[in-house]
Amino acid sequence: MTSADLRSIYRAYLDCLNAQDWSRLGEFVDDEVSHNDRPFGVAGYRAMLEKDFLQIPDLRFEAELVVCEPPVIAARLKFDCSPKGSFLDLPVNGRTVSFSENVFYEFKAGRIKRVWSVIDKAAIEAQI
Repeated sequence: MTSADLRSIYRAYLDCLNAQDWSRLGEFVDDEVSHNDRPFGVAGYRAMLEKDFLQIPDLRFEAELVVCEPPVIAARLKFDCSPKGSFLDLPVNGRTVSFSENVFYEFKAGRIKRVWSVIDKAAIEAQI
């Protein structure tokens, strides 16, 4: 798979997330996907994302930086959103905050097999 192919799949994956088109998630995510070394499977991964959107109704995944070296994509995702209540154990309570997530995806057969991510919690802390 070329870098251009993988980037295209990744952009379509982000579009799927932003549309909350959960019926298509399996097109992009492997049946045995793991997140931060925890096995989730597609159902668990979907549940995690659905919970994220419940907690953050205006959540939108925006790729600020994407580096591709097949079978891996590294991305810096930018978020401007208003989490309800507590987010990452911080009392955000509906205030709009901006933060980034640094994330690596390993693909297998054109689908995401492993994900490692870190959210910039200090950026949120500085805003509340």
